[in-house]
Amino acid sequence: MVIKRSKAAGLILALVGIFLLSACSLPATNNIGGQASKGTIPVVAAENFYGDIVSQIGGKYVSVTNILSDPNVDPHTYESNVNQVKAVAKARLIVANGGGYDDWMDKLISSTPDESRRVLKGFDLATVKLPNNEHVWYSPVNARTIATAIADNLKAIDARHAAAYETNLQRFKSESMKIDQKLAAIKARYAGTPIGLTETILLYQTGSMGLNVLTPAEFQKAMAEDNDPPASTVITTENQITRRQIKVLIYNQQTQSTIITRLQSTAQAQHIPTIAVTETMPGNQTYQSWMIGQLNALEQGLGQNK
Repeated sequence: MVIKRSKAAGLILALVGIFLLSACSLPATNNIGGQASKGTIPVVAAENFYGDIVSQIGGKYVSVTNILSDPNVDPHTYESNVNQVKAVAKARLIVANGGGYDDWMDKLISSTPDESRRVLKGFDLATVKLPNNEHVWYSPVNARTIATAIADNLKAIDARHAAAYETNLQRFKSESMKIDQKLAAIKARYAGTPIGLTETILLYQTGSMGLNVLTPAEFQKAMAEDNDPPASTVITTENQITRRQIKVLIYNQQTQSTIITRLQSTAQAQHIPTIAVTETMPGNQTYQSWMIGQLNALEQGLGQNK
């Protein structure tokens, strides 16, 4: 989904003025290795799943501020605040998605210039990319690539704890392989199964599972970009449900609309399982447990209509 933030942009500009006036009162930082005076590296993650990866790798040596962190909130309603502007200004490392997904983060960064600050963008780092699809973090391969870049940058900022960052990186990679294993297990049992997908968010995983996505690509793309889909694609998608041509319907919990709500109700009436996925990681989870939890729900749904 391309997240639009017209309200956020205006608020950012207003907050920048407040921040600049108060900059002199911000806590001092230790120039050695770019660490904060309290001994941790201040990091800002545009999305909390990237923040979680930073936390897993950095451990007690990092202090992470997540900008987007509530999976129950439509990302389109996001607005920044003063504390987030200050956090970006103090950050030694920033991790965003890029690829047009979170352009509002570029405005935050440019409003608080710092040549020594390191900025990573998941989309630029990703080795697995689908056309017109910014949801690169849904690929565990990409997650490991991004994690490696995070570890490399933490080592450069704080060479003293490089061994710890490397150990944590290897642990993250090992744990993330469980996602690959789950994808392979679902493929072994359900490859070729026809499914409905309301938008493009899960395509980085449906391909790995060998699932047959019947929903028109134009419909998925329009919904992902918060646009009205062509009427013909809406009719096709509805027919696929009413005629029980799909075994499950997967939808993005954070981008509900009247069309999606109607499709969910129709699917439920046809006893077709509806599976929710999110763009933002739910609280009290890790990147790995989040991905595996969603795949477990999908596997259960597929099993109901095998």
